[in-house]
Amino acid sequence: MDTLLPTNNDARLKADVIVTCCALAQRGLTHGTSGNVSVRRDRETFFISPSGIPYEQLTDIPVMDFTGRWYGNRRPSSEWRFHRDILKVRPDVNAIVHTHSKYAVALACTGQGIPAFHYMVAVAGGVDILCAPYATFGSQALSDHAVEALTGRKACLLANHGVIATGPDLASALRLAGEVENLAAQYCAALAAGKPELLSDDEMNRVLALFRTYGKQDSTHDPDLVFAGPERP
Repeated sequence: MDTLLPTNNDARLKADVIVTCCALAQRGLTHGTSGNVSVRRDRETFFISPSGIPYEQLTDIPVMDFTGRWYGNRRPSSEWRFHRDILKVRPDVNAIVHTHSKYAVALACTGQGIPAFHYMVAVAGGVDILCAPYATFGSQALSDHAVEALTGRKACLLANHGVIATGPDLASALRLAGEVENLAAQYCAALAAGKPELLSDDEMNRVLALFRTYGKQDSTHDPDLVFAGPERP
C-alpha cells in the first residue's frame, strides 16, 4: 500500500499545521509567506506547509515521504529538505517550525548564534544556540548545515536566514520558536548595553539537568520542597 494515501488521522494533523502557520504570523514570528511548518505523520511520512501560499489562505497541506515523493493539491515548501532530514535522523522530533523572526534574523545575519548570556538559553537543549553556516534556501547544503547545528539541540539559527525550532509536537516547537526570538531580542539588547557576561558550561549543564524535571508536579527533583497541605487526590 502506498504510504502517501490518506489515513483517518490526516484531517487533524493538517488542521494542526494550518493553526500553527497562522500562529506564526499572529505572534510576529514571520511575515507574508516566509517560514514553514511540518509534523510527523508516521515513521515514513510527514505533513509540511505548502510553498508560497499566504497562511490565512491555507486549506490543504501536502504529505511527503523521506524519498522526496509528495501528494496533495499544493506543492510542498521549498525548504522540505531540512524538514525531511531532521525528522529522518531525530526520532525525538515530531514537529518543526521555521521562522524569520526579527531579532533572531538580525543575529543570524551577523553569523552569530546565541551564547550562554542567560540560563534560559538551555531551553533549546544545549549550552548555547548555534548558527548554521549560510547556504541557499531549499538546498541540500542548507539541510546538512541545519542537521549539524541541531546535534544535541532543539533549535538553531541559520546564517542570513532565520530559525529552526523542533519539538515532540507542534505546540512545543512553536513555543520554542517564540523563546528563541525572545532570547535573541534580549541578547541584542545586552550587546547594545555592553559586553554580556556569559555563564560557564558547568553552570549551563546544571541548568540543563534541572530543566529535565522543570514543571513536573512532584517534589522528587527538589528535596528542600516539602508539601504540607492535605492529601491530594
